[in-house]
Amino acid sequence: MSKLLCRFTYLMLLGIMTFLLTTACSQSSSEQSQSFVQPTSDCRMIQHSMGRTCVPKNPQRVATIFHATLGNVLSLGIKPIASSVIDIQHPFPAYLHNQVKDIELLGSQNAPNLERILMLKPDLILVWQNIQAIYPLLSQISPTVIVPWYGPAPWREQIEVITKVLGKEEQAQKIWKHYYQRVNELKTVLGKRYQNKNISVVSPSSQWGFFIQAKNSFAGSILSDIGLQRPKLQDINTRTGYITFQSEENLKMIDADIIFVLYFRKEDKQAFEETLQTPLGKNLKVVRQGRIYYVDGLSWNGGTLLAADAVIDDLYKYLVNAS
Repeated sequence: MSKLLCRFTYLMLLGIMTFLLTTACSQSSSEQSQSFVQPTSDCRMIQHSMGRTCVPKNPQRVATIFHATLGNVLSLGIKPIASSVIDIQHPFPAYLHNQVKDIELLGSQNAPNLERILMLKPDLILVWQNIQAIYPLLSQISPTVIVPWYGPAPWREQIEVITKVLGKEEQAQKIWKHYYQRVNELKTVLGKRYQNKNISVVSPSSQWGFFIQAKNSFAGSILSDIGLQRPKLQDINTRTGYITFQSEENLKMIDADIIFVLYFRKEDKQAFEETLQTPLGKNLKVVRQGRIYYVDGLSWNGGTLLAADAVIDDLYKYLVNAS
């Protein structure tokens, strides 16, 4: 099942199980690594998985390599000069589209264009550990920091790391205040309307099966903050933040009063709709009640406060306005 998770999340370009790709050998060799760029006096030393890097105190030309890192940097009030992309055809997650104008593209986040990075002369590069093999090359271009990503479940921890690297503690307080303000406003609007309803969240894949969002997933943690109830089978914490199954015989695991379906490709949405038309699908309570909502998978797996805003927008749309 771990192999299944890795393959699915690679195809979905989310990097949820990146840590499975990091070998013990690379970890041991990284302990003595550090940035090859000569440090200046106006910088702060940052410890990370590949050693120590002296980060400029006020970086002006930041490059990011990973979509969640890009989202977190934007939320902290810094617009990177360049970033890698998830998919060349659809470069950025929808929830970032109004903030990425004029950001240069650096190719895939799994294989960024080193020549392009060199030409742009960033003063700080933030990367995810999935490409730590090229860290020595990036370090020769500019101070480079590995920002850990172990899937959307520990999303709060990644924000803390990036906040520390950028020295944006004051801005971080503001964006967290904004998040909890929106959470509390939605709780007030909802009142007791859903106190006896449970909400299921699932990512179906026509190729790899079903990925239920557990309580400690990105989306699950937002629902928990708002006080929305989950089905008993989903109201648990897991190592990855997901509960997986392949067989349609286990379809009852997704049943609830309301279901949010996170999809990444139209083919997955279509396949899931066909599954709901089978005898097992038609027998689900949520199908009989008709409260099935399809939402953007990248937003609901985003792992950033900007993505959290998009999730809360969807909750207003379907739990407040639609009802």
